[in-house]
Amino acid sequence: MAQDKPAYTLYTSSGKKTTWTKAVADLYGADIVCFGELHNNPIAHWLTLELLRDLTTLRGADHMATGMEMLETDQDTALQAYLSGQTDRKTFETSVKLWDNYPTDYRPVVSFCQAQRIPVLATNVPRSYARLVSRGGPAALDTLPPAERALLAPLPYPIDYDLPGYQAMREMMAGHGGSFNPDHFVAAQALKDATMAHRILRGWKPGTLVLHLNGSYHSDNHEGIVWYLNHYRKGLTIKTLTVVEQDNILQLDAEHRTKADYIIVVPTSMTKTYLSDFE
Repeated sequence: MAQDKPAYTLYTSSGKKTTWTKAVADLYGADIVCFGELHNNPIAHWLTLELLRDLTTLRGADHMATGMEMLETDQDTALQAYLSGQTDRKTFETSVKLWDNYPTDYRPVVSFCQAQRIPVLATNVPRSYARLVSRGGPAALDTLPPAERALLAPLPYPIDYDLPGYQAMREMMAGHGGSFNPDHFVAAQALKDATMAHRILRGWKPGTLVLHLNGSYHSDNHEGIVWYLNHYRKGLTIKTLTVVEQDNILQLDAEHRTKADYIIVVPTSMTKTYLSDFE
């Protein structure tokens, strides 16, 4: 027998089903919302844009900002030139190295923000600096000139290696052997999280809601970016969403409870917006 095929189900952190309307009404009052997506999931991209639209309707474009892991801090000059109308879209998109799925998955967000005059924050650390740390640890950043240090979180940046997410990452990478150092890998991840948090806070001001788009692993369990947001500035209201895949979306698996304030569950069989080299 054919059955209804819902595209997603929304849950609270306690595992209780809720509605989009209720979630938006709650998120509306936050200072910062981190939307933890699966980068190749079409439902995540659709709901990101819908959340941006809904929050803009409620808060007003003058009280919104959008931050994006998908844009790096050294791309900000080109980004702002495009948003302000100094250059066109083609010039922007060909002048910087963008993710392969940017045109389909992230351009709609940037285009909406440009049309509504909503600030867009390029928050992620340039990948070359993350590679530098993954090979040589945080000390590899010590000799950077001021212009390059300005692209990063303030140095030295703190790292809590005991955070469960970082511990799991270290254990996952420990089997590589050779000269690979799992702590350096974690430090590179932490540099990304710290830089994104720092840039979010640079773009936030009282009365503004920043919607930040990032991979779910950067904000799950209120770690990563959220840990650094709380480290750099205490007292802000920070809400999180995460996207997970399950064969059965009609009941939240126990392993996903408390991952975020809201958990968006999509079918494992959902089509992807792109395939990795391993798929």
